[in-house]
Amino acid sequence: MELNKKTLRNIFLGVAGCILLYWLLHETERLKVIWGSVVNVLSPFLVGAALAFVLNVPMRAIERLLRKIKKDGLRRALAIVLTLLVVALVLTGVIWLLVPQLIDTLQSLIATIPAFIARVQNNVMGFLNDRPQILEWLQNNTSLQDFNWQSLIERAVDLASNSVTVIFNTAVSLVVELSTGIFNAVLSIVFAIYCLGRKEILARQGRRLVYSVLPEKAADEVIRILRMTNASFSNFISGQGLEALILGAMFAVSMLIFGMPYIPLISVIISVTALVPIVGAFVGCFIGAFFILMQNPTMAFWFVIMFLVLQQIEGNLIYPRVVGTSIGLPGMWVLVAVAIGGDIMGVGGMLLMIPLAAVVYALLREFTDKRVAAKGIPRDKLQAHPPELKSGFKKKREQRKAKKNLVKNAAKEQTEKETDD
Repeated sequence: MELNKKTLRNIFLGVAGCILLYWLLHETERLKVIWGSVVNVLSPFLVGAALAFVLNVPMRAIERLLRKIKKDGLRRALAIVLTLLVVALVLTGVIWLLVPQLIDTLQSLIATIPAFIARVQNNVMGFLNDRPQILEWLQNNTSLQDFNWQSLIERAVDLASNSVTVIFNTAVSLVVELSTGIFNAVLSIVFAIYCLGRKEILARQGRRLVYSVLPEKAADEVIRILRMTNASFSNFISGQGLEALILGAMFAVSMLIFGMPYIPLISVIISVTALVPIVGAFVGCFIGAFFILMQNPTMAFWFVIMFLVLQQIEGNLIYPRVVGTSIGLPGMWVLVAVAIGGDIMGVGGMLLMIPLAAVVYALLREFTDKRVAAKGIPRDKLQAHPPELKSGFKKKREQRKAKKNLVKNAAKEQTEKETDD
C-alpha cells in the first residue's frame, strides 16, 4: 500500500473515529451532560423552527388568497400577520369557551365538598357505632394525657422555619424559571417569524450546503426525500386539525341530542386533546366524564357509552381516511405508527411517527417497484388475485414419482413378457 496523502488521511480519520467511539462508549454520563447543555441552548431555536413549520401550513393558504398582491414582501408580511392573528383568535376562542365553564365546574365541585365530607363523617361514625369494640380500643389507646406536647410544638416551629426557607427558595426559582421561560418563548416566536419571512432563502441555503457536501446524484436524492418529508408533515398537520374539528363537532351534536351538560366545554376539550393521534380523545373522555359525574352519574355512564361508539366510528372510518389519505398512508399502518411512536417517545412520538412512516412507506413502494421492474416479474402475479402458482418442489416430486412409476411399469411388463415366453 502506497503511503500517499490520501492514505495517510484515511488512516488518521479511522484512528480518530475509533478514539471518538471509545470515548462515547466510556463517557456516557459526561456526554449526557454535554448533550443536555447543547439542547438547552438550542431549545428556543428548535421550538421556533417547529412553530414556523406548523404556522407555515395556514400561511401558505393565506398567501394563495393574497396572490393578487404583486409585491412579494408586502404579501409575505400580510400573510404572517394574518396567520398570527388567526392563531391568536383561535386560542382566545378556546380559552373563552373553557375558562367560564371550568370556573362554574370548580364552583360546583367546591359547593359539593362539605356535603361529601359530611357523608364520609356520618359513614365513619355509623361504622364505629355498629362496632363498639373498635371505638373502645381507640378510646383506650389514644390518650391525650400521655402525649408529648412540647415535642410537638418544637417540631412545628422547626417545620415552620424550614418551610419559610423552602418557600422563599421555591419562589426565587419559580421567578427565575418564569423569566427564562418568557424570554425563550419570545425568542422562539421571533425566530419563527424570521423563518417564515425568509423560508425560501433558508431552503436555498440548505440546498447549497447539501450539494456542496454530497455528490450530485446523492444530493438530488436527499433533496427529493426532504421535500417528500415536508409534504408529508404538512399534510399530516392539516389532516390532524381537520380530524380534531370533526370529532369535536360529532361530540357537540351527540351531546346536544341526548341533553348532556357542559357541551361547549367537553367538545372543545375533546377537540384539543384529539390533536394527539388516536389516544388523545380518551383523555378528553376522562375529563368530560368526570365533569358530568359530579352533576349526574347516570348521564356520565351514558356519556362513556356514547364516547366508545363515536370513538369506533372515528378510529375506524374517519381518522384513517382523513389523516391516512392526506399523507398517503393506509389506515392499518397509521395505527401501527401510532402504537410504535407512543411506545418509543410518548405523545411526541405519536405526532412524529405517522408522517415519518408515510415517508418510509413511499420510499419502500418506490424501491419495490424498481426491483420488480428490474426482475421482470409478470404483472398478473402482482394483482390482488394472482393466478395459482405451483411449487417447484412439488413439480419435481411429481416428476420423480412419474419416472418411478414408468420404470416400475416397464419392469412389470418385462416380467410378464418373460413369463409368457
